Amino acid sequence: MYGFIWFSGYHHRKKTKEIGIRKALGATEGQITFLLSRNFAWLIILSFIIISPITYYFLQAWLQQFAYRIGINPLLFLLGGAIAMSIALLTISYHTVRSARANPVKALRYE
Repeated sequence: MYGFIWFSGYHHRKKTKEIGIRKALGATEGQITFLLSRNFAWLIILSFIIISPITYYFLQAWLQQFAYRIGINPLLFLLGGAIAMSIALLTISYHTVRSARANPVKALRYE
């Protein structure tokens, strides 16, 4: 998770000039946040779709080794995915809003 936070901050520092240009042209904070959050949201959804069946298979095989077995509820996977998406979007939104509220002149000054 720490790598994701670092990558998210790096991504927004790299996009500072783009954010400054968009803000100078009249984009709102909500539009900028949506634009940058959309790519990360798709990555999280894609990773959830890929890893859920794999996790289910290995977890089911591991639980079969116990004398008292329990079933795996799919809602646990959805809850985990929702929590991961929430944490990621909160992190991304924090960095994006901080970048969007900055003065666009500072981002474009050195061009």
